[in-house]
Amino acid sequence: MHQLNEMSTRPVIAVVVAILVLAAFVAIAATGFDQDVQLVFSTVCAGATLTMVFVLQHAQRREQTAVQLKLNEIVRALPPADDRLIGVEASADRELVDLEQAQLDHHASLRDNGEPHDERR
Repeated sequence: MHQLNEMSTRPVIAVVVAILVLAAFVAIAATGFDQDVQLVFSTVCAGATLTMVFVLQHAQRREQTAVQLKLNEIVRALPPADDRLIGVEASADRELVDLEQAQLDHHASLRDNGEPHDERR
């Protein structure tokens, strides 16, 4: 998947695909818009679209994982940071809601009186 993603992001691939689509349109028009040729073209396009959806999903997941690992490392490096936030993306929904509310309360108390109201520790 990674190699397919790398290959499909090259500008020359977009040009090649545009040429192939144009050639397919010319072939369909030359056959008098034959239903069988249109069906083959539609099937190929649907297959390519479905494949690219999975390739894009895979690429986004890889990128998201890399960013999350970097953020976790930053949290680990900061002494005052809340270590419970490391790996929080794998937590239950209720825990995420509770942590989010604790952060909102903390920031609201900073805005209100300038002193932190830290319930994280």
